[in-house]
Amino acid sequence: MSTFTPEAIATARLDLLPLRVAHAEEMAAVLSDPALHAFIGGAPDAPQALRARYERLTAGSPDPGVSWLNWVVRLREEGCLAGTVQATVAPSPQGAVAEIAWVVGTPWQGRGIATEAARGLVEWLGQRPVREVLAHIHPEHRASAAVAAAAGLAPTDVWHDGELRWLRRVGSELDGARTNSGFQTGS
Repeated sequence: MSTFTPEAIATARLDLLPLRVAHAEEMAAVLSDPALHAFIGGAPDAPQALRARYERLTAGSPDPGVSWLNWVVRLREEGCLAGTVQATVAPSPQGAVAEIAWVVGTPWQGRGIATEAARGLVEWLGQRPVREVLAHIHPEHRASAAVAAAAGLAPTDVWHDGELRWLRRVGSELDGARTNSGFQTGS
């Protein structure tokens, strides 16, 4: 299996920038609302704890077959960070599978930022040898379910740790299906 490296991804309003340890301080403020943990548990990290976490993430997976891909979401016009997107790409018998997640800070929610970022990430993954993109979403987290649906993922009947698995098949032979889903690839 090939390893993946995060690259900058540009969408209409956003720059998805590969995560750096230097993002920790600004991101600690972005992610400081305890309400962001309502469905995932835990509590906001202080800047030093987030810095340590980002050091681990940017060092990469200890499994050489697994790629940890992390980006910060930058609002281009406002010049500030507003959230994160991530993908863990691992091998499977059918080909590489990417598990994705996203979070947008409370002040920036309700503006379509998570949807735009997730779509950009899924499109980027679809241009690589990834066969499936999946996300695990708490059944009561309607906003996250809406983001997944907008990124072309559909709910399955598979549950994992109290969350429903959402799935989208991607890949070059599925380009027509992706275009027909309402999400156009850039040209």
